[in-house]
Amino acid sequence: MDIVVLIKQVPDSTEVKLDPKTGHLLREGIGSIMNPDDRHALEAAVRLKEAQGGKVVALSMGPAQAVDIVSEAIGMGADEGILLSDSAFAGADTWATSSTLGKAIEKIAKYDLVLCGRQAIDGDTAQIGPQVAEYLGLPQVTYACDIEAARDDGTIMVKKRGEGGYEMVQCPLPAVLTVIAEMNRTRYPAIGRLIDACAERAPVQIWNAADIGAKTGEVGLAGSLTHVIRTFAPKGGRRTEMLEGDTGTVVRTLLEKLQEKHLVLPGAQAGAVGQEGKKS
Repeated sequence: MDIVVLIKQVPDSTEVKLDPKTGHLLREGIGSIMNPDDRHALEAAVRLKEAQGGKVVALSMGPAQAVDIVSEAIGMGADEGILLSDSAFAGADTWATSSTLGKAIEKIAKYDLVLCGRQAIDGDTAQIGPQVAEYLGLPQVTYACDIEAARDDGTIMVKKRGEGGYEMVQCPLPAVLTVIAEMNRTRYPAIGRLIDACAERAPVQIWNAADIGAKTGEVGLAGSLTHVIRTFAPKGGRRTEMLEGDTGTVVRTLLEKLQEKHLVLPGAQAGAVGQEGKKS
């Protein structure tokens, strides 16, 4: 079974900080890792290859330094790696990213499955997998937590998580699946393969827009359907007000303030509680 796995390089942090002036992500001092959900997709692909044979291609899109995670993917068992890197790809929204990845998959041509993580920790949109499936015109199964070996009839059984439990889906191939973390426990890269990758002996290709037949107006910011006008972090704060007086006065004042904010029903409760406060 030939499988393409989509992987992404993301900041090694779940705490996203923004530059208050520019609204851009602050990446200084934060390392980069392979997106966690994508690691589980890669592990699933390697296990399917080990069970049924075939080839695993790791595909990523990003700046030149993203070659690190492509090399890591080869260390984990991928046979080849492809990095889509071109200044024309910069500023892409999920639509432009998905179409760019889709064009690369079309160039790869020979595949039975496309696997990717459910979502990336830096964007949390969970849109890339479904949009790649739509671009390629392929069936898709999301939230996959188990994948059986391909059947002789050209289908595959996928266990997916839903709101009320799990369901088994029979899906024709080729198809796109998005994977959740509970599917497996990922392996460490093999030392020998990782050394080869770090020594630049790993089979990693760098493709630009021309290599995948993409026009500059179709990718990156120019090919995006959405544009970010402003990004900001919400300001948090806490205001405390101390109520003073006898018990009855404090209770009545508190209830009045709660009623003003529609947190309790208006009515005679304040008077009743106030009377109880006087009795106490």
